[in-house]
Amino acid sequence: KAYFKRFQVKFRRRREGKTDYFARKRLIWQDKNKYNTPKYRLVARFTNKNIIAQIVYARLDGDRILASADASELSRYGLKVGLTNYSAAYCIGLLIARRLLSQLKMDNVFKGSLEPNGKAVEDDEDVDKKPFTCYLDVGLKRTTTG
Repeated sequence: KAYFKRFQVKFRRRREGKTDYFARKRLIWQDKNKYNTPKYRLVARFTNKNIIAQIVYARLDGDRILASADASELSRYGLKVGLTNYSAAYCIGLLIARRLLSQLKMDNVFKGSLEPNGKAVEDDEDVDKKPFTCYLDVGLKRTTTG
């Protein structure tokens, strides 16, 4: 008998080192009492020259992207260089948040800060809609506390 006859290969994306299926299962698993409600996640990927952010939810036939933004779009808003640093990542987060809220027609409910003054924006208690909730997916990158 062949020695490797019963050898089972890993998934392709696991062999390529692109997907951690242990973490992915815990990110996309939805409680059964929530029926078919999608569980959204904010996918953040850092490359050498770009930062990519997407709001994604999982379906049986594949993941669906709700909104996306990347650092190459920041040149439209006046940021030409330093597209992979900490402040660019913050700008990408703001850009995708405003895009998503306008797509879901929640941008009038959650306006945010109209002028930059460095103070935290307090949420109103009389808002009918709940804020959009998603989970951070950083992929294979190690996270830091803080």
